[in-house]
Amino acid sequence: MKLIEWLDWIKSLHGKEIDLSLERTLQLAEKLGLLGKKPVVVTVAGTNGKGSCVAGIEAIMLAAGYKVGAFTTPFLLRYNEQVRLQGESVSDSLLCDSFKEVAKACGEMTLTPFEFGTLAALVIFKKADLDVWILEVGMGGRWDAVNVISADVAVIASIGIDHVDWLGKTRDAIGYEKAGIFRPYQQAVYGDFEPPSSVLQYADLLKTSLFLQGREFNFIEKEQSWAWSCGETTLDNLPLPSLALQNMATVLMVIELLQKTLSVKRDAIEVGLKNVALPGRIQVIPGEITRILDVSHNPAAVEMLRNYLYKNPCLGKTHAVFSMLVDKDIIETVRVVQSVVDYWYVAALGSERGASNEVLAYCFRKLNLGNVVFCESIREAEKLAMERANSGQDRVVVFGSFRTVAEVFEKQG
Repeated sequence: MKLIEWLDWIKSLHGKEIDLSLERTLQLAEKLGLLGKKPVVVTVAGTNGKGSCVAGIEAIMLAAGYKVGAFTTPFLLRYNEQVRLQGESVSDSLLCDSFKEVAKACGEMTLTPFEFGTLAALVIFKKADLDVWILEVGMGGRWDAVNVISADVAVIASIGIDHVDWLGKTRDAIGYEKAGIFRPYQQAVYGDFEPPSSVLQYADLLKTSLFLQGREFNFIEKEQSWAWSCGETTLDNLPLPSLALQNMATVLMVIELLQKTLSVKRDAIEVGLKNVALPGRIQVIPGEITRILDVSHNPAAVEMLRNYLYKNPCLGKTHAVFSMLVDKDIIETVRVVQSVVDYWYVAALGSERGASNEVLAYCFRKLNLGNVVFCESIREAEKLAMERANSGQDRVVVFGSFRTVAEVFEKQG
Protein backbone atom coordinates (compact mmCIF):
# COMPACT_ATOMS: atom_id res chain seq x y z
CA MET A 1 0.00 0.00 0.00
CA LYS A 2 1.03 3.61 -0.55
CA LEU A 3 1.44 5.95 2.42
CA ILE A 4 -1.93 7.66 1.92
CA GLU A 5 -3.61 4.25 1.87
CA TRP A 6 -1.86 3.22 5.07
CA LEU A 7 -2.93 6.46 6.80
CA ASP A 8 -6.56 6.00 5.74
CA TRP A 9 -6.49 2.40 6.99
CA ILE A 10 -4.91 3.37 10.32
CA LYS A 11 -7.63 6.00 10.90
CA SER A 12 -10.32 3.35 10.44
CA LEU A 13 -8.89 0.81 12.89
CA HIS A 14 -9.98 1.67 16.41
CA GLY A 15 -13.22 3.62 16.23
CA LYS A 16 -11.88 6.28 18.62
CA GLU A 17 -9.30 8.94 17.78
CA ILE A 18 -8.42 9.25 21.48
CA ASP A 19 -8.57 6.31 23.89
CA LEU A 20 -6.22 6.98 26.78
CA SER A 21 -4.53 3.77 27.89
CA LEU A 22 -1.03 2.28 27.94
CA GLU A 23 -2.15 -1.35 27.84
CA ARG A 24 -2.35 -1.76 24.08
CA THR A 25 0.82 0.18 23.30
CA LEU A 26 2.82 -1.51 26.06
CA GLN A 27 1.83 -4.99 24.91
CA LEU A 28 2.83 -4.30 21.32
CA ALA A 29 6.00 -2.38 22.24
CA GLU A 30 7.17 -5.48 24.07
CA LYS A 31 6.22 -7.70 21.14
CA LEU A 32 8.15 -5.45 18.75
CA GLY A 33 11.23 -5.49 20.97
CA LEU A 34 11.08 -1.78 21.74
CA LEU A 35 11.47 -2.03 25.51
CA GLY A 36 14.98 -3.47 25.62
CA LYS A 37 18.27 -1.65 25.58
CA LYS A 38 17.98 1.80 24.03
CA PRO A 39 20.21 4.80 23.40
CA VAL A 40 19.74 8.00 25.41
CA VAL A 41 16.05 8.98 25.46
CA VAL A 42 14.48 12.38 26.12
CA THR A 43 10.69 12.67 26.37
CA VAL A 44 9.04 16.09 26.10
CA ALA A 45 5.53 16.80 27.40
CA GLY A 46 3.66 20.04 28.06
CA THR A 47 0.80 22.24 26.91
CA ASN A 48 2.93 24.56 24.77
CA GLY A 49 6.58 24.61 23.74
CA LYS A 50 7.00 20.87 23.21
CA GLY A 51 7.85 21.11 19.53
CA SER A 52 10.32 23.93 20.17
CA CYS A 53 12.10 21.94 22.88
CA VAL A 54 12.33 18.88 20.62
CA ALA A 55 13.69 21.01 17.78
CA GLY A 56 16.23 22.70 20.04
CA ILE A 57 17.61 19.48 21.52
CA GLU A 58 17.70 17.94 18.04
CA ALA A 59 19.57 20.89 16.49
CA ILE A 60 22.24 20.97 19.21
CA MET A 61 22.77 17.20 19.25
CA LEU A 62 23.12 17.18 15.47
CA ALA A 63 25.61 20.04 15.64
CA ALA A 64 27.59 17.99 18.19
CA GLY A 65 27.83 15.13 15.68
CA TYR A 66 25.40 12.66 17.22
CA LYS A 67 22.92 10.43 15.37
CA VAL A 68 19.48 11.70 16.28
CA GLY A 69 15.88 10.58 15.87
CA ALA A 70 13.01 12.96 16.66
CA PHE A 71 9.30 12.14 16.91
CA THR A 72 6.90 15.08 17.08
CA THR A 73 3.21 15.78 16.45
CA PRO A 74 1.16 17.15 14.81
CA PHE A 75 2.45 17.96 11.32
CA LEU A 76 1.84 20.97 9.10
CA LEU A 77 1.81 19.58 5.56
CA ARG A 78 3.05 15.97 5.38
CA TYR A 79 2.76 13.10 7.84
CA ASN A 80 6.46 12.37 7.29
CA GLU A 81 7.36 15.55 9.22
CA GLN A 82 6.51 13.71 12.44
CA VAL A 83 9.44 11.29 12.19
CA ARG A 84 12.91 12.69 11.57
CA LEU A 85 16.30 11.02 11.20
CA GLN A 86 19.33 13.30 11.24
CA GLY A 87 17.02 16.30 10.96
CA GLU A 88 15.26 15.07 7.81
CA SER A 89 11.72 13.74 7.45
CA VAL A 90 11.71 10.01 6.75
CA SER A 91 10.64 8.64 3.39
CA ASP A 92 7.25 7.19 2.47
CA SER A 93 8.82 3.77 1.98
CA LEU A 94 10.39 3.74 5.44
CA LEU A 95 7.07 4.70 7.03
CA CYS A 96 5.18 2.08 5.03
CA ASP A 97 7.64 -0.63 6.05
CA SER A 98 7.29 0.28 9.72
CA PHE A 99 3.48 0.44 9.44
CA LYS A 100 3.53 -3.05 7.96
CA GLU A 101 5.62 -4.32 10.87
CA VAL A 102 3.31 -2.77 13.47
CA ALA A 103 0.21 -4.08 11.67
CA LYS A 104 1.64 -7.60 11.66
CA ALA A 105 2.34 -7.40 15.39
CA CYS A 106 -1.19 -6.12 16.09
CA GLY A 107 -3.02 -9.18 14.86
CA GLU A 108 -6.61 -8.68 16.01
CA MET A 109 -5.73 -5.82 18.38
CA THR A 110 -6.69 -2.30 17.32
CA LEU A 111 -4.80 0.93 18.00
CA THR A 112 -5.65 4.61 17.80
CA PRO A 113 -3.85 6.51 15.02
CA PHE A 114 -1.48 8.12 17.54
CA GLU A 115 -0.62 4.78 19.15
CA PHE A 116 0.03 3.21 15.75
CA GLY A 117 2.17 6.14 14.60
CA THR A 118 4.17 6.20 17.83
CA LEU A 119 5.04 2.51 17.58
CA ALA A 120 5.96 2.91 13.90
CA ALA A 121 8.34 5.77 14.75
CA LEU A 122 9.97 3.71 17.50
CA VAL A 123 10.44 0.80 15.09
CA ILE A 124 12.25 3.15 12.69
CA PHE A 125 14.44 4.53 15.48
CA LYS A 126 15.33 1.08 16.78
CA LYS A 127 16.66 0.03 13.37
CA ALA A 128 18.57 3.27 12.76
CA ASP A 129 21.31 2.73 15.39
CA LEU A 130 20.92 6.20 16.92
CA ASP A 131 22.68 7.95 19.79
CA VAL A 132 19.57 9.69 21.08
CA TRP A 133 15.79 9.48 20.71
CA ILE A 134 13.81 12.70 21.29
CA LEU A 135 10.14 11.87 21.75
CA GLU A 136 7.36 14.43 21.96
CA VAL A 137 4.50 13.26 24.16
CA GLY A 138 1.05 13.72 22.64
CA MET A 139 -1.91 15.28 24.40
CA GLY A 140 -1.28 14.09 27.95
CA GLY A 141 1.50 12.19 29.64
CA ARG A 142 0.51 9.49 32.07
CA TRP A 143 -1.60 7.53 29.56
CA ASP A 144 0.12 8.73 26.39
CA ALA A 145 1.53 6.09 24.03
CA VAL A 146 5.02 7.65 24.22
CA ASN A 147 5.06 6.95 27.95
CA VAL A 148 5.76 3.24 27.38
CA ILE A 149 9.36 4.40 26.93
CA SER A 150 11.28 5.46 30.05
CA ALA A 151 13.46 8.51 29.49
CA ASP A 152 16.89 9.44 30.76
CA VAL A 153 15.56 13.00 31.02
CA ALA A 154 11.83 13.83 31.07
CA VAL A 155 10.79 17.38 30.15
CA ILE A 156 7.59 19.33 30.79
CA ALA A 157 7.85 22.48 28.68
CA SER A 158 4.90 24.28 30.26
CA ILE A 159 1.46 23.73 31.77
CA GLY A 160 -1.59 25.64 30.54
CA ILE A 161 -5.31 25.01 30.21
CA ASP A 162 -6.06 22.82 27.19
CA HIS A 163 -7.75 19.47 26.45
CA VAL A 164 -9.87 19.93 29.58
CA ASP A 165 -12.28 17.11 28.69
CA TRP A 166 -9.39 14.63 28.85
CA LEU A 167 -6.86 16.12 31.26
CA GLY A 168 -8.87 18.22 33.72
CA LYS A 169 -9.90 21.83 34.12
CA THR A 170 -7.08 23.13 36.34
CA ARG A 171 -3.31 23.46 35.96
CA ASP A 172 -2.90 21.13 38.93
CA ALA A 173 -5.01 18.42 37.30
CA ILE A 174 -3.27 18.82 33.95
CA GLY A 175 0.14 18.95 35.64
CA TYR A 176 -0.53 15.63 37.34
CA GLU A 177 -1.25 14.01 33.96
CA LYS A 178 1.84 15.52 32.33
CA ALA A 179 4.09 14.50 35.24
CA GLY A 180 3.19 10.89 34.51
CA ILE A 181 6.29 10.79 32.26
CA PHE A 182 8.54 11.13 35.35
CA ARG A 183 10.36 8.04 36.62
CA PRO A 184 11.73 7.16 40.07
CA TYR A 185 15.21 8.58 40.73
CA GLN A 186 15.52 9.84 37.14
CA GLN A 187 16.11 13.43 36.03
CA ALA A 188 13.39 15.80 34.87
CA VAL A 189 13.19 19.42 33.72
CA TYR A 190 10.27 21.84 34.09
CA GLY A 191 10.26 24.78 31.67
CA ASP A 192 7.90 27.58 32.68
CA PHE A 193 8.25 29.73 35.80
CA GLU A 194 5.11 28.58 37.65
CA PRO A 195 5.06 24.79 38.17
CA PRO A 196 1.74 23.48 39.51
CA SER A 197 2.01 21.94 42.98
CA SER A 198 0.94 18.59 41.49
CA VAL A 199 4.15 18.44 39.41
CA LEU A 200 6.31 19.16 42.45
CA GLN A 201 4.45 16.62 44.57
CA TYR A 202 4.66 13.93 41.89
CA ALA A 203 8.41 14.45 41.52
CA ASP A 204 8.84 14.34 45.30
CA LEU A 205 6.82 11.13 45.55
CA LEU A 206 9.01 9.40 42.94
CA LYS A 207 12.22 11.03 44.21
CA THR A 208 12.72 12.39 40.71
CA SER A 209 15.51 14.97 40.44
CA LEU A 210 13.49 17.93 39.15
CA PHE A 211 15.25 20.98 37.68
CA LEU A 212 13.04 24.08 37.61
CA GLN A 213 13.30 27.17 35.43
CA GLY A 214 13.95 30.11 37.73
CA ARG A 215 15.36 27.88 40.49
CA GLU A 216 18.02 25.47 39.24
CA PHE A 217 18.50 27.27 35.92
CA ASN A 218 17.68 30.64 34.42
CA PHE A 219 18.27 32.94 31.44
CA ILE A 220 18.70 36.64 30.77
CA GLU A 221 17.80 38.24 27.44
CA LYS A 222 20.06 41.02 26.16
CA GLU A 223 19.86 43.26 23.08
CA GLN A 224 21.96 41.11 20.75
CA SER A 225 22.49 37.93 22.79
CA TRP A 226 21.38 36.02 25.87
CA ALA A 227 22.88 34.21 28.83
CA TRP A 228 22.00 30.90 30.50
CA SER A 229 23.09 29.68 33.91
CA CYS A 230 22.80 26.62 36.12
CA GLY A 231 24.70 26.56 39.41
CA GLU A 232 28.33 27.32 38.66
CA THR A 233 27.85 26.90 34.90
CA THR A 234 27.20 30.07 32.86
CA LEU A 235 26.96 30.42 29.11
CA ASP A 236 27.11 34.09 28.14
CA ASN A 237 26.80 35.88 24.79
CA LEU A 238 24.77 33.09 23.21
CA PRO A 239 23.24 33.77 19.77
CA LEU A 240 19.55 34.66 19.84
CA PRO A 241 17.53 31.79 18.30
CA SER A 242 14.34 32.04 16.26
CA LEU A 243 12.38 30.24 19.00
CA ALA A 244 11.34 31.41 22.48
CA LEU A 245 14.19 31.75 24.98
CA GLN A 246 12.15 30.11 27.73
CA ASN A 247 12.07 26.93 25.67
CA MET A 248 15.71 27.20 24.59
CA ALA A 249 16.74 27.65 28.25
CA THR A 250 14.88 24.41 28.99
CA VAL A 251 16.76 22.77 26.11
CA LEU A 252 20.12 23.85 27.55
CA MET A 253 19.19 22.31 30.91
CA VAL A 254 18.61 18.99 29.13
CA ILE A 255 21.96 19.30 27.33
CA GLU A 256 23.66 20.01 30.66
CA LEU A 257 22.11 16.96 32.35
CA LEU A 258 23.27 14.71 29.50
CA GLN A 259 26.86 16.01 29.37
CA LYS A 260 28.37 12.92 31.04
CA THR A 261 26.69 10.63 28.50
CA LEU A 262 26.62 12.81 25.38
CA SER A 263 29.24 15.51 25.70
CA VAL A 264 28.36 18.75 23.89
CA LYS A 265 30.81 21.64 23.51
CA ARG A 266 29.90 25.30 23.42
CA ASP A 267 30.47 25.68 19.68
CA ALA A 268 27.88 22.96 19.01
CA ILE A 269 25.41 24.76 21.28
CA GLU A 270 25.96 27.99 19.34
CA VAL A 271 25.56 26.27 15.96
CA GLY A 272 22.42 24.50 17.16
CA LEU A 273 20.86 27.73 18.44
CA LYS A 274 21.60 29.44 15.11
CA ASN A 275 20.19 26.53 13.10
CA VAL A 276 17.08 25.67 15.10
CA ALA A 277 13.88 26.49 13.24
CA LEU A 278 10.30 25.33 13.39
CA PRO A 279 7.78 26.32 10.71
CA GLY A 280 4.74 28.14 12.03
CA ARG A 281 6.17 29.27 15.38
CA ILE A 282 5.95 33.07 15.18
CA GLN A 283 7.44 32.64 11.71
CA VAL A 284 8.03 36.03 10.12
CA ILE A 285 7.84 36.15 6.32
CA PRO A 286 9.14 39.52 5.08
CA GLY A 287 7.78 41.24 1.99
CA GLU A 288 5.88 44.35 0.96
CA ILE A 289 3.39 43.20 3.57
CA THR A 290 4.99 41.25 6.43
CA ARG A 291 3.24 38.02 7.32
CA ILE A 292 3.54 36.25 10.67
CA LEU A 293 2.46 32.60 10.87
CA ASP A 294 1.87 31.04 14.28
CA VAL A 295 0.25 27.72 15.20
CA SER A 296 -0.74 28.94 18.69
CA HIS A 297 -4.09 27.36 19.53
CA ASN A 298 -4.84 28.08 23.18
CA PRO A 299 -4.70 31.14 25.47
CA ALA A 300 -1.22 30.43 26.90
CA ALA A 301 0.36 30.02 23.45
CA VAL A 302 -1.39 33.08 22.05
CA GLU A 303 -0.06 35.13 24.97
CA MET A 304 3.45 34.59 23.58
CA LEU A 305 2.24 35.78 20.16
CA ARG A 306 0.63 38.84 21.72
CA ASN A 307 3.85 39.70 23.57
CA TYR A 308 5.83 39.39 20.34
CA LEU A 309 3.42 41.71 18.52
CA TYR A 310 3.65 44.25 21.35
CA LYS A 311 7.45 44.22 21.34
CA ASN A 312 7.66 44.38 17.54
CA PRO A 313 5.02 46.90 16.38
CA CYS A 314 4.43 47.73 12.74
CA LEU A 315 3.98 51.23 11.30
CA GLY A 316 0.35 50.58 10.41
CA LYS A 317 -2.38 48.08 11.30
CA THR A 318 -2.40 44.40 12.21
CA HIS A 319 -4.75 42.18 10.20
CA ALA A 320 -5.48 38.75 11.72
CA VAL A 321 -6.46 35.68 9.69
CA PHE A 322 -8.01 33.35 12.24
CA SER A 323 -9.75 30.08 12.91
CA MET A 324 -9.72 27.43 15.63
CA LEU A 325 -10.92 23.94 16.44
CA VAL A 326 -14.33 23.78 18.06
CA ASP A 327 -13.08 22.01 21.20
CA LYS A 328 -10.61 24.82 22.05
CA ASP A 329 -11.22 27.88 24.24
CA ILE A 330 -11.92 30.25 21.37
CA ILE A 331 -13.30 33.15 23.41
CA GLU A 332 -10.38 33.32 25.84
CA THR A 333 -7.84 32.89 23.04
CA VAL A 334 -9.27 35.85 21.12
CA ARG A 335 -9.56 37.88 24.33
CA VAL A 336 -5.83 37.45 25.02
CA VAL A 337 -4.74 38.85 21.65
CA GLN A 338 -7.55 41.28 20.76
CA SER A 339 -5.67 44.37 21.98
CA VAL A 340 -2.99 43.97 19.29
CA VAL A 341 -5.31 43.18 16.36
CA ASP A 342 -7.07 45.89 14.33
CA TYR A 343 -8.97 43.80 11.75
CA TRP A 344 -10.13 40.16 11.77
CA TYR A 345 -10.67 37.83 8.79
CA VAL A 346 -12.31 34.63 10.03
CA ALA A 347 -13.22 31.36 8.33
CA ALA A 348 -14.15 27.82 9.30
CA LEU A 349 -11.48 25.14 8.87
CA GLY A 350 -11.99 22.35 6.39
CA SER A 351 -12.00 19.59 9.03
CA GLU A 352 -14.50 17.81 11.26
CA ARG A 353 -13.13 19.43 14.43
CA GLY A 354 -13.05 22.92 12.95
CA ALA A 355 -15.37 25.51 14.48
CA SER A 356 -18.11 26.65 12.10
CA ASN A 357 -18.53 30.28 11.12
CA GLU A 358 -21.67 30.31 13.30
CA VAL A 359 -19.67 29.25 16.37
CA LEU A 360 -16.88 31.68 15.56
CA ALA A 361 -19.38 34.52 15.06
CA TYR A 362 -20.95 33.75 18.45
CA CYS A 363 -17.53 34.01 20.11
CA PHE A 364 -16.77 37.37 18.52
CA ARG A 365 -20.22 38.67 19.52
CA LYS A 366 -19.57 37.63 23.13
CA LEU A 367 -16.41 39.76 23.07
CA ASN A 368 -18.23 42.64 21.37
CA LEU A 369 -15.56 42.86 18.69
CA GLY A 370 -16.09 44.79 15.48
CA ASN A 371 -13.99 44.91 12.32
CA VAL A 372 -14.63 41.21 11.69
CA VAL A 373 -15.15 39.75 8.21
CA PHE A 374 -16.30 36.13 7.82
CA CYS A 375 -15.01 34.31 4.76
CA GLU A 376 -15.64 31.00 3.01
CA SER A 377 -12.12 29.66 3.61
CA ILE A 378 -8.80 30.51 5.21
CA ARG A 379 -7.31 31.04 1.77
CA GLU A 380 -10.02 33.58 0.95
CA ALA A 381 -9.52 35.23 4.35
CA GLU A 382 -5.77 35.54 3.81
CA LYS A 383 -6.26 36.87 0.28
CA LEU A 384 -8.67 39.53 1.52
CA ALA A 385 -6.36 40.52 4.39
CA MET A 386 -3.41 40.91 2.01
CA GLU A 387 -5.53 42.99 -0.40
CA ARG A 388 -6.70 45.35 2.34
CA ALA A 389 -3.33 45.73 4.08
CA ASN A 390 -1.28 48.81 3.21
CA SER A 391 2.05 47.98 1.64
CA GLY A 392 5.07 48.84 3.75
CA GLN A 393 3.03 49.65 6.84
CA ASP A 394 0.55 46.90 7.78
CA ARG A 395 1.13 43.25 8.65
CA VAL A 396 -0.94 40.07 8.41
CA VAL A 397 -0.92 37.53 11.24
CA VAL A 398 -2.22 34.00 10.62
CA PHE A 399 -2.94 31.96 13.76
CA GLY A 400 -5.37 29.78 15.74
CA SER A 401 -4.39 26.21 14.88
CA PHE A 402 -1.94 24.05 12.94
CA ARG A 403 -4.61 23.70 10.27
CA THR A 404 -5.05 27.47 9.91
CA VAL A 405 -1.34 27.92 9.22
CA ALA A 406 -1.17 24.79 7.05
CA GLU A 407 -3.83 26.16 4.67
CA VAL A 408 -1.66 29.22 4.07
CA PHE A 409 1.45 27.07 3.56
CA GLU A 410 -0.47 24.87 1.10
CA LYS A 411 -1.46 27.98 -0.85
CA GLN A 412 2.23 28.93 -1.13
CA GLY A 413 3.09 25.46 -2.42
